Amino acid sequence: MNAAIERIELAAGYSISRVLKGGWHLAGGHGAVDTMQAIEDMKAFVEAGITTFDCADIYTGVEELIGQFLKRYKAAFRSGDLAPVQIHTKYVPDFDKLDNLWKVDTEAIIDRSLQRLGVAQLDLVQFHWWDFNTPGYVEAALHLSDLQQAGKIRNIGVTNFDGAHVKELVEAGVKIVSNQVQYSILDRRPEVDLAAFQQKHKISFLNYGSIAGGFLTDRYLHAPAPSPPYENRSLTKYRLVIEENGNWDYFQAMLVLLRSIADKYEVGVAEVAARWGLQSPMVAGVIIGARNQRHLQKLKKLSGFSLDEADLKAIRQLISQAKGPSGPVFDLERDKAGKHGRIMKYNLNEK
Repeated sequence: MNAAIERIELAAGYSISRVLKGGWHLAGGHGAVDTMQAIEDMKAFVEAGITTFDCADIYTGVEELIGQFLKRYKAAFRSGDLAPVQIHTKYVPDFDKLDNLWKVDTEAIIDRSLQRLGVAQLDLVQFHWWDFNTPGYVEAALHLSDLQQAGKIRNIGVTNFDGAHVKELVEAGVKIVSNQVQYSILDRRPEVDLAAFQQKHKISFLNYGSIAGGFLTDRYLHAPAPSPPYENRSLTKYRLVIEENGNWDYFQAMLVLLRSIADKYEVGVAEVAARWGLQSPMVAGVIIGARNQRHLQKLKKLSGFSLDEADLKAIRQLISQAKGPSGPVFDLERDKAGKHGRIMKYNLNEK
């Protein structure tokens, strides 16, 4: 069942693993982090073929942690004992500074990421903007383009951008290779809002939320609906996404269906959910927040099977019964007064 981890060319001459190791869970909101164990886990992921890591300037301590990993195994990378890695980070200006953001501010954050990671060039910078009612996002993206021309950035992507605003950046001349979005069996907003435009302009999706922070796993099959407080920030976030779909009974029906498909391939519910994402149009990769190397055996199975048309049809039929979420990508989350927006942390760059 295990096969080599699939790879894809995200941009000309730039190859990534289609399963990406997420970094949010290392920022402290999912429990204490053992630095040396986290570094050894990164090594194990690279050895397994998962060479692409996702992080962000606002994930507290994560860029520094990856930087320590790169430094510790510098000789192994040089000798070829470890395959080259690709580090995707984000540029997320603080909400409170959006209306007074200058090129010098953007460059300072990019320089900080370079310093934290200990690299001469960032492989991919994914740009996020909290509030499109605040002008300046086009200018900030163009500042990233300037830094790309200066050699500090190899590729530019966006994250949580809806169709109208991706179009605006493209028309301004920003060369975007990817859009990192919440995209899963439980959230299909990118299909409606973005897919056609991104296909035309060869902008790939990088999916987060593929297994809904752990909800789309066998752990919750036939389990009663959990009550807050939840054990980590991911579960808090994705419990709201489940509510957008409908009630807990609908979610259980989804898990039962995914389990029946999983039985056919001798895998778990999570692998079927992630495989669905990998087989969706324009998806380059799925970001999985695997906490440690104990998850590697399951992740290796993702390249060993494909969902057939009967599987996909059954999933589509059940998806058609979902109530939501609806609207443009990340629109619900941009509403600071709404239940999705209230759990966000908007000003993290000073940490």
